[in-house]
Amino acid sequence: MLDDKTPAATDQAVPNDWDRGGLPAWSLFNPELLEAEKELLFRRHWQLICHVGDIPEPGQYVAAEIVGERALVIRGEEGTVRAFHNLCRHRGSRVVAEERGACRSSIVCPFHGWVYNLDGTLRSAAQPRSLPDLDPVKFGLKPLEMEIWNGFVFVRFQPGPQPSVAEILARFAPEVAQYRPEDYVAAGDGFWSDEVAANWKCVRDVDNEGYHVPMAHPGLQDLYGNTYYDEPMRDGANRSMGTFREGEGRLWSVRTYKRILEAPERLDDEHKRAWLYLGMFPNTVICFYPDSINFYQEFPLSNGTCVQRGGIYRHKDEDRRMRLARYLSGRIDRLTTKEDEQLIEWTWEAAFSSAYDGIVLSDLEYGVKTYHDELRRHFPVLREGEPPEGQLAARNAALLAELSGDR
Repeated sequence: MLDDKTPAATDQAVPNDWDRGGLPAWSLFNPELLEAEKELLFRRHWQLICHVGDIPEPGQYVAAEIVGERALVIRGEEGTVRAFHNLCRHRGSRVVAEERGACRSSIVCPFHGWVYNLDGTLRSAAQPRSLPDLDPVKFGLKPLEMEIWNGFVFVRFQPGPQPSVAEILARFAPEVAQYRPEDYVAAGDGFWSDEVAANWKCVRDVDNEGYHVPMAHPGLQDLYGNTYYDEPMRDGANRSMGTFREGEGRLWSVRTYKRILEAPERLDDEHKRAWLYLGMFPNTVICFYPDSINFYQEFPLSNGTCVQRGGIYRHKDEDRRMRLARYLSGRIDRLTTKEDEQLIEWTWEAAFSSAYDGIVLSDLEYGVKTYHDELRRHFPVLREGEPPEGQLAARNAALLAELSGDR
């Protein structure tokens, strides 16, 4: 029997009869699939790089590396935010070496000293007499497709199948608007990242369900208990929410957080006492709390390792009370992340066991199933046994063609 906070209570009910088996074990090990995922899911889908609050002044930038691609987001002299490949047009060096920093009035490549304006155009090459005339636009930094959604800066390295970020997340727009996320500023001096010993899809499998919260996350369970629910993924996005339960809380951090938190008046009564999570396929989650906003994501390094990366943002007019509330919510989050890392690694390890013969999903894990459905939409080969070596791409293309013909 489903209670009133399962996905059946949302706008998409759990069907009576559905495939509870999950992805095949070979999907976690196959090297050809990993390369196909890097190309389609990480180069050709939107990736969140930063928030405009990370680069408030002209010349400030954020750089990020994702599956061999290098992104540079920088604010120009006139205040415009732009995105480029972090790739010098001379020899391909990084034009900025740090993850976050500031350029005074230009970007100077550390290899040979080629100089670019903050709008990406080439200002001058080192020892220009040794080179032909170079058009400043043609030989400027290569731009990246970019979209800013509620202050968050997304890029796409190659053209891909997704619509705009605004279209993907459109149904959440009224709910998000009350937070005014575009007005937030960076909290701290950079981004956090952790390497996890597991396939990246194991992160999604743990993150897309709250069934494990009562057992695995004492802090979250103390904060919102059985009020937490996940909505299925639909049109490339999903939503989860936990409303603070009644009472002071058993843990010190939860008890103190609930006592001192004074949520902004602009939030409605429900969101003043709740944590909201929005997910966007394939790997982005944005979290909206009364005291802060944050994001996290994961990128594959190999079939058995991935990196989780995130950033935290605070109210521009944060006072001491709100700062303490943000510290406490961050403490609960940090502990939850570490708890999840262990579960993620155990999930990965299980597939190596001779006893492993698949999984059985609960109705409370229907969000995992709908995420797998989105993966299968791009990779219908996941519905079959592992293809012979060297044949995955061709087999997947054939299946996609068959599905297209059926429509």
